[in-house]
Amino acid sequence: MTLLTRWEPFREFSTQQDRMNRMNRLFREAYSPEGPEEALTTTSYAPPVDIYEDEHNITLKLEVPGIDEKDIDVRIENTTLTVHGERKIEKEEKEENFRRVERQYGEFTRSFTLPSSVDPGQVTADYAKGVLKINLAKKAEAKPKQIKVNVGGEKILEAKAPGKAA
Repeated sequence: MTLLTRWEPFREFSTQQDRMNRMNRLFREAYSPEGPEEALTTTSYAPPVDIYEDEHNITLKLEVPGIDEKDIDVRIENTTLTVHGERKIEKEEKEENFRRVERQYGEFTRSFTLPSSVDPGQVTADYAKGVLKINLAKKAEAKPKQIKVNVGGEKILEAKAPGKAA
């Protein structure tokens, strides 16, 4: 008897990804100086960022909840903006058999190449409610300018009030 099985190529990708994740976890457990439990919760972490631009500024907003402002470093070197920080693991002593950790912890570094229109001397960073807002002011020459348009060389004659000599 011949048995036909439907081939689903994406199932193979999913299976392969699961195998790679398990192998990665085993390597972290084996070589982590903190021990296997710490290795499972410490991963590479990259906070999401939104970038906005208007005629005067470029603004970056990074989500970094749970990170102290002293653990965030913002630098500009040449034409690169670098944000470095660390979300530290909260140590909890529990007598339970399991602990579920879904939030990501560890150090992160995000780097952005700045356009030539940004003035590196006019950069501010504010941190509130878990959002790091970096404001990059544009150089004056990069800001849009409005130019007055003259209409076809016509001269507009001023009307003179009646009874006045010219």
